[in-house]
Amino acid sequence: MYQWRKFEFFEEKLAGKCSIPEEVAGKIESCSSGRGKIVLGCDDGTVSLLDRGLKFNYGFQAHSSSVLFVQQLKQRNYLVTVGEDEQVSPQLSAMCLKVFDLDKMQPEGSSTMSPDCIQILRIFTNQFPEAKITSFFVLEEAPPILLIAIGLDNGCIYCIKGDIARERITRFKLQVDNISDKSNSSITGLGFRMDGQALQLFAVTPTSVSLFSLQSQPPRRHTLDQIGCNVNSVTMSDRSELIIGRPEAVYFYEVDGRGPCWAFEGEKKFIGWFRGYLLCVIADQRNGKNTFNIYDLKNRLIAHSLVVKEVSHMLCEWGNIILIMADKTALCTGEKDMESKLDMLFKKNLYTVAINLVQSQQADAAATAEVLRKYGDHLYGKQDYDEAMAQYIHTIGHLEPSYVIQKFLDAQRIHNLTNYLEKLHEKGLASKDHTTLLLNCYTKLKDVEKLNVFIKSDDGEHKFDVETAIRVCRAANYHEHAMYVAKKAGRHELYLKILLEDLGRYEEALQYISSLEPGQAGVTVKEYGKILIEHKPVETIEILMKLCTEEGDQTKRGTSNGTYLSMLPSPVDFLNIFIHHPQSLMDFLEKYTNKVKDSPAQVEIHNTLLELYLSSDLNFPSISLFDIGGDVNLKTRRPSGVTMMSKAKSNGKVSAEHDDLTKEKDHLERLEKGLQLLKSAWPSEMEHPLFDVDLAIILCEMNSFKEGLLYLYEKMKLYKEVIACYMQAHDHDGLIACCKKLGDSGKGGDPSLWADLLKYFGELGEDCSKEVKEVLTYIERDDILPPIIVLQALSRNPCLTLSVIKDYIARKLEQESKLIEEDRRSIEKYQVCGF
Repeated sequence: MYQWRKFEFFEEKLAGKCSIPEEVAGKIESCSSGRGKIVLGCDDGTVSLLDRGLKFNYGFQAHSSSVLFVQQLKQRNYLVTVGEDEQVSPQLSAMCLKVFDLDKMQPEGSSTMSPDCIQILRIFTNQFPEAKITSFFVLEEAPPILLIAIGLDNGCIYCIKGDIARERITRFKLQVDNISDKSNSSITGLGFRMDGQALQLFAVTPTSVSLFSLQSQPPRRHTLDQIGCNVNSVTMSDRSELIIGRPEAVYFYEVDGRGPCWAFEGEKKFIGWFRGYLLCVIADQRNGKNTFNIYDLKNRLIAHSLVVKEVSHMLCEWGNIILIMADKTALCTGEKDMESKLDMLFKKNLYTVAINLVQSQQADAAATAEVLRKYGDHLYGKQDYDEAMAQYIHTIGHLEPSYVIQKFLDAQRIHNLTNYLEKLHEKGLASKDHTTLLLNCYTKLKDVEKLNVFIKSDDGEHKFDVETAIRVCRAANYHEHAMYVAKKAGRHELYLKILLEDLGRYEEALQYISSLEPGQAGVTVKEYGKILIEHKPVETIEILMKLCTEEGDQTKRGTSNGTYLSMLPSPVDFLNIFIHHPQSLMDFLEKYTNKVKDSPAQVEIHNTLLELYLSSDLNFPSISLFDIGGDVNLKTRRPSGVTMMSKAKSNGKVSAEHDDLTKEKDHLERLEKGLQLLKSAWPSEMEHPLFDVDLAIILCEMNSFKEGLLYLYEKMKLYKEVIACYMQAHDHDGLIACCKKLGDSGKGGDPSLWADLLKYFGELGEDCSKEVKEVLTYIERDDILPPIIVLQALSRNPCLTLSVIKDYIARKLEQESKLIEEDRRSIEKYQVCGF
């Protein structure tokens, strides 16, 4: 034990020099402390109370003779004394026990200041014969109950229990042993302890240690040891352990027997306990000096050591240890503050002692972390990096991580840094930057095993930022790890990003999308559909069909068809993924329209298909994706058919430049599909078509799609626009046939079309005699125009001769002549009748 380090964790208080006040005249026989006071009992029967600083407060005469024992109670301000009074009769012992209420003083006017004595008990009676009192202890149970144990030199213990003030008490006796040698049977120490609800009493003699269980009747004794100690070498720890001091060692006792033993050599004059420290006054037989030692048993060090004079009493009050010497001087010792003790240890580089000290004294975590940091810095300075990191790890949660990380950024210390970052993540205190750094450490070390443990831990939630982990793993080409994290975290978009952009595993990506919920699958297809369409168009279209049609979520089939379709994604939502693949877009929309006949988005779908069908070179739709103005009157906003067709003709020249027969064939097939779509989407029974009419006409004009324009104009009853198309194309046969069909008033046609047709031939500037004769036939039949207008219209064509209209004029003149003759006859008839 002499190898224990010695420190000065305590210091002398009261300037190191103090003594018992002169007012305490007698020899001090007993002492006690509590409630901010020190109580001294003297051989002259007086009791003195001292304040902080050992200043005399007051004294009073407690007994007529010596005050052998005194104890200040903690719960109530009572003082219990044992002393000798005047012997009233030979039968009654002079030894008595008194209880003083220190809160109640004698009435004013009395000659002395004395507390009220509320009870006096005779200790010895006929049933409890007199013997020398060697020890005394008072236990405060639930107020006002006291349990007083009085140890005698014959091995007996007299116990008094009850409300002493009201003398409602019971007495009983305990016997330690029946040793004939009286010197070895005296009770040298007592101590109470509570074991749950059971009250137990330790009793020590020079040759034994016993334990009485007071809850049983009669109390049961159990011998714990066959060795004991002398008076003043017994105390109780704050954990209710009995402590005895013998020359060879200090022993601790629990209820089941002897516990730890500390081999502090030397005669133990006094044993005490103070805030977890063991107090010993040890007599050195070699030099005759007494040494006062304060032991820190947890940390195995001597917190204070001092040579002292002969000690008569030892007690603790005001947070200090007070030794009263035989010559009435006193030594007051107090513990230094934690900061002072740590500074002392740091100067000596005793960091392990400092750590043990703060932990044993239950210092706050921040203070402990600061000590660990300093120790880590010390070890780091000595280049003991492994041990330094071990200390820094203990500071996690209190020390800023960047402080440690900066020290270990060197490549040679990457293992230490990795260890620290792992602990940060285990405690859930890592930031995104810490995750990045740790993963970079793993990848630089190529430590796949640790990377697997970190990434694929099965302890529930990830202890790192998911996006950061994925980003770092991708950058280091650990794609499988990145995919694992993304999948476990439900980050489908990141999982697919790795599959498609990094690994090019398109089929696997499609399978993964198919396994997702429809809503999530739709989101991922919108984001990554362009890549999928480029590499796996057929399979991607199949997934889109499942999402947009009834092949998708079967759980919603109970709803009506229209409502169900409105709950599904619309094909229009996915148009942007086909931006570079119009052929795939056309295939998708065709499949959709073949399967779904009443889609809420069928107008938009038909518009898109029309643009795909009619475009001379298959391109991604650019017009149908925008609103072109709604229901605008084409008669007021559309240029004349001739102007439109001239523009279409100029655009048509571009398509004419494509000589590839396959493309031309494909173009013709698409035009055929476009015409079929125009007809099927505007059946005769519907007033409005299932496409945007204005857009359809613009598309037909831009792409010189005559058949489509003619169909649309006819459906819209824009007959003049229809014949304008034939005029532009110089299709005289078709023009006349169209007028026959659309100019018949009897069938709801517009006869004025013939006038427009005649005007056209009159301005044509070429020989069209045959056509003019046929037109004149219908004009004459329905009497559409007067002859003068016909002559004026045809006179503008220099290629027409009079022979073209000779027969027409002859018939008209003959007809006019007949009419004139009929008028003349009618006039003559009326003239004759009038007279």
